[in-house]
Amino acid sequence: MTESIQGGRSGDPLGVAVVGAGYWGPNLVRNFQASPHFRLRWLCDLDVERARRVLGAYSTVEATADYAAVLADPEVDAVAVATPAGTHLEVALAAVRAGKHVLVEKPLAATYAEGARLVAEAEDRGLVLMCDHTYCYTPVVSSIREMVRSGEMGEIHFVDSVRINLGLVQKDIDVMWDLAPHDLSILDFILPESVEPVAVAAHGADPIGAGRACVAYLTLQLNTGAIAHVHVNWLSPTKVRTTMVGGAKRTLVWDDMNPAQRLAVFDRGVDLATPQEMGPSERREMLVSYRSGDMVAPALKEREALRAMVDEFAASITEGRAPLTDGRAGLRVLDILEAASRSLEFRGAVVGLRAGH
Repeated sequence: MTESIQGGRSGDPLGVAVVGAGYWGPNLVRNFQASPHFRLRWLCDLDVERARRVLGAYSTVEATADYAAVLADPEVDAVAVATPAGTHLEVALAAVRAGKHVLVEKPLAATYAEGARLVAEAEDRGLVLMCDHTYCYTPVVSSIREMVRSGEMGEIHFVDSVRINLGLVQKDIDVMWDLAPHDLSILDFILPESVEPVAVAAHGADPIGAGRACVAYLTLQLNTGAIAHVHVNWLSPTKVRTTMVGGAKRTLVWDDMNPAQRLAVFDRGVDLATPQEMGPSERREMLVSYRSGDMVAPALKEREALRAMVDEFAASITEGRAPLTDGRAGLRVLDILEAASRSLEFRGAVVGLRAGH
């Protein structure tokens, strides 16, 4: 895919349009306007007045409800989609077919099948399709990815994520589809290329009678024999955002609610003597030793994740390469979510994932 992606006009800012002026659209508008790599030309929303309010009275950006006019503008190189997930296929597909590079708010689409259509169309046309997995562009997740992929952590033994808070109970999706995409996209981003989930089991509960799971636990089996666990919850009176990554050499803890020490790396763990190091009599009682070393809190550069994401979108277009969170990354997340939904239906049955996206 990388070689076939078409770049933008060299040297000039890329013309971009944002579709959707609701919850997420204004954040994209602000970051595209602040980026030297883009020139925001349009904000498209069915509610034109809402779009105008987002842009402000003195903006030169066009507000419109006419998506066809946006796609017909030859100065628009890229389209950012911030509409409800159920509309992602229709809106993004139209942009791809108009020859535009596309950025899509998570999730990539409402279903895996729809996401696969988007990926195939973009690849056929040599266009960038990027999923806005915003957390992947935070300084802390970038650091975690580097530590995991460099081998500094050693072989990954487990990943444990907790994302819980009070509300907001969604009307159209369960807690898993609402919150877990963040943790699943982070997991996909940080794991080494040779490590991947192969199956998932999910358990959920609806104790308040909302008609959908409000608490859920996902357990993912990795191809190495390691395990990853995600806990999501709309009913917790306290907000918790933690991720622990345990490796053979080190373990890290990311506490997103602790700005003074978001990331801590522990040189502590369990060592197991290997059979080569032991005589026949010892193999029956394999020796476990506990390692207790230092804790380090790495310094993290402060940078807005959305700005970094916008920069990556520009770089992938101009350099003619796939972005870090491309359409296939979005597909892998959808695969896990759909398999987890099937598992919920069958009371926690283990459901296999598709191989090789």
